[in-house]
Amino acid sequence: MTSPLLIVDAFASEPFSGNPAAVCLLDGDRDAVWMQAIAGEMNLSETAFVRPIDGGFGLRWFTPAVEVDLCGHATLASAHALWELGRLPKDQPARFLSRSGWLIASLRSEEIEMDFPAKPAVEAAPPPELAQALGAKLKWAGSNKMDWLVEVDSASTLRALKPDLALLGTLPVRGVIVTSVSDKPEFDFVSRFFAPAAGVPEDPVTGSAHCCLAPFWSARLGKAEMVGFQASKRGGVVRVKLRGDRVLLGGRAVTVVSGHLSRAV
Repeated sequence: MTSPLLIVDAFASEPFSGNPAAVCLLDGDRDAVWMQAIAGEMNLSETAFVRPIDGGFGLRWFTPAVEVDLCGHATLASAHALWELGRLPKDQPARFLSRSGWLIASLRSEEIEMDFPAKPAVEAAPPPELAQALGAKLKWAGSNKMDWLVEVDSASTLRALKPDLALLGTLPVRGVIVTSVSDKPEFDFVSRFFAPAAGVPEDPVTGSAHCCLAPFWSARLGKAEMVGFQASKRGGVVRVKLRGDRVLLGGRAVTVVSGHLSRAV
């Protein structure tokens, strides 16, 4: 029996927006070399591999270049795929065991809400290559175990960024989150995410980055519930709710391609 393989636009309410992720539903475990080869073939920012385990599903994420510890949009896409293909009843949450522990996704009307760990950034002096690569003055800078987070002075500055991706890729982190307060009333903050070292020059919508953005903006805006917009070319909306050391991420998903892996692989 061949494995179902879907391409799902996550953090999107219509096709060809948000962030596309490939989701491969497996009957058993496969080795990392095989998974990395499939991810390279798909050539999307993330390919998720889902298999049944006791208590839920095992979940691993791969960019075209590396395996990552946490990915929001591919988790959202994986839950969507399980419900859409009938692998899990829609009234049951999807429980995923990942490299970041157990993650839970629940269907709330037409939106999927995911329970993720908060990943706050600690203020730190940035390396000089960071501002140089972004070509912008940094209003604030800090980091967590995965990424640098930098605030710039305005949404217009953020939207106009044309970073030196080769230079950004030399930094010893997964990626760089750039953010500012929103210039539109329907959103609280805007962001972009660059991860050339992980094989993703600019990610369209990054759920895991919002695990860092939620505590950052909650402290500055005095809100526990906010709406973020990732201002990539495709763009996407992420609803965030800060709950202590957890962040609830909300968004929609749309299946664009549905098929199976060839028996040859």
